[in-house]
Amino acid sequence: MRKLTFAMNVTLDGYIAAPGDDLGWSGGDGPDSSSSDELFQLWSDRVAATGLSLYGRKLWEVMSSAWPTADQRPGASRAEIEFAGRWRDLPKVVFSSTISTVDWNARLVTGDAVTEITRLKAEDGGPMDIGGATLAAAAMRAGLIDEYVLVTYPVLVGGGTPFFTALDNWVNLSMVETRTFPGGVLLTRYETRR
Repeated sequence: MRKLTFAMNVTLDGYIAAPGDDLGWSGGDGPDSSSSDELFQLWSDRVAATGLSLYGRKLWEVMSSAWPTADQRPGASRAEIEFAGRWRDLPKVVFSSTISTVDWNARLVTGDAVTEITRLKAEDGGPMDIGGATLAAAAMRAGLIDEYVLVTYPVLVGGGTPFFTALDNWVNLSMVETRTFPGGVLLTRYETRR
């Protein structure tokens, strides 16, 4: 059975995007050149270690507009070139009922996300990452997430898109890692206790 991880940048008050889908507090969603080199490498290494990445539409649009050709931009750093290649090579599943095509080593699923994620988890293969608030919320409510990785920035935005969704039942977690990064950014990893 594959492991499913929800990993995102998050504000101290628990949001992955400020009102209006503003990601400026983190320099963007996921890695980019304004993040510390060490933090950027963390995200790049996560992509390299992931067997399949699951995206909701909004996060897919952000990532697919930035990374497919990032290594061809004038002045792209070695780290950006590495990440762009890793991201392109990574198999991806995009869940959306509003777009009709995807590219960059991705396939589109328009049906029930929980059913498909359950099927994918039961397959053999490497670990899976899930990204996007709506998609992750559905997986959370269905009890499908095995690990939560929060990269917490020391900023309060007061509202927006929450990392966690409302749940019908408690989810007990065990902390497995903490790590600090420049600028007061803190990584915490929790595994779901089953």
